[in-house]
Amino acid sequence: MSVRFRRPALAGVVCALALTVSACGGSGSGDDASGSSGPVTLDFWGWANGQEAVVKAFNASHKDIQLKYTKVTDQLTMQKQLSNAVKAENAPCLLQNTGEYVTSWVAQGALADITQYVGSSKDKFNPGSWAVGQVQGRTYGVPTASAPAFTILRTDIFKKYGLKAPTTWDEFIAAGKVLAKHGVKITNYAGEDPSTVEVLAMQAGAHWYSIDGDSWKVDFQDAGSLKAAKVIQEIIDNDLNSKLSFADYAAVQRNYDKGGTATRQISTWQMSGMVQNFTDSFGKWALAPWPTYQGEAAKTPAGTNQSGNLTLVSKQCKSQKQAAEAALWMSTDAGAVKTMASPETGSGVMPALADSDAYVAEAISEKLLGSNYQPAQQIVKDSLKTVTTDWTFGPDWTAMFSEMQSQWGQVVSKKQTVAGLLAHMQEWTVKDLKSRGINVKG
Repeated sequence: MSVRFRRPALAGVVCALALTVSACGGSGSGDDASGSSGPVTLDFWGWANGQEAVVKAFNASHKDIQLKYTKVTDQLTMQKQLSNAVKAENAPCLLQNTGEYVTSWVAQGALADITQYVGSSKDKFNPGSWAVGQVQGRTYGVPTASAPAFTILRTDIFKKYGLKAPTTWDEFIAAGKVLAKHGVKITNYAGEDPSTVEVLAMQAGAHWYSIDGDSWKVDFQDAGSLKAAKVIQEIIDNDLNSKLSFADYAAVQRNYDKGGTATRQISTWQMSGMVQNFTDSFGKWALAPWPTYQGEAAKTPAGTNQSGNLTLVSKQCKSQKQAAEAALWMSTDAGAVKTMASPETGSGVMPALADSDAYVAEAISEKLLGSNYQPAQQIVKDSLKTVTTDWTFGPDWTAMFSEMQSQWGQVVSKKQTVAGLLAHMQEWTVKDLKSRGINVKG
């Protein structure tokens, strides 16, 4: 499913709960007040398509600040390289990252608090995206993308078997049972990707991590998590899902293209992979709202993974003010935003701006959607109005998610239940946080 993220308040608490006292304290060396002649040059690390063009445009329009861009392979490589750079005290001033890592990097003292430089620009961004860079009401990053979440489905297959686009998870399961009789799966659960559990739990109001006084509270077995587990378990138990690994990305795309799997829950940026790999099903896809839980109002999980949703400023940066201003420019300049939003020149991601309707048409594919292209634009716009804004990533999120990944394959192969996985993660996460010297309840 691969859709994720968000973050609310936790900064002063993060310092209290972090492993080391060095994570707390001032905001670093601040902006460069040396007064030396010549432009300030800032290192910028990122991996998203289009960033080099944006950096070139920034440098052409700024005399006092210049960016030096280094392309990193991917999201996970960024974490390793940043960790090494922080230890060596040569971290870049600016870096691309995704929301789930922000709390951990703040707790490690790696990020600069840039509230004083960008806080007044809050209203330029949609609330869900702005929240991604927030920790305890302080700002550590400028959002670069939002992730409208929706269902994309094969209209020809649904029409053939007399089905309508599912509006609830109950209807989704019911449609899946009909499709299964004809050898078609309604969704795909890759054995290495447990983000399905995360986003459905998020939608159901779960809170795996929260702050309780001076402690982290861990709860993988709350009502929302168990509600999500019930939906996922029914899909698995009834063999409604394909089990194709994204390790063979082309095979997954062929399966969708050939009609082996009829729906995906995705965001705009994932459509580019479909366009690039399909040959047979162009014009046969349509968008529909993300399914709701029965009797509940529309609510979509926030954010996305692997699409570069914010630009962070490192605490080691000696020109934090200039770095924050550059980050803000890259997320608000009309030309830069258009470059990144286009699947041809950028990453095909939706901007994080409060008013991003003008970019919707360019962020989705008319070739893929055919006659469904126009109505799809409204689906995307509406999804941004129902985004979850109260999800918290814990200080050991990366380690926790890796452990969940190691267990998820057992769930997909029916050797473990979703509820059993959640019970395991509850015990494992509490133990892991304690081993890091972090106060925890759960």
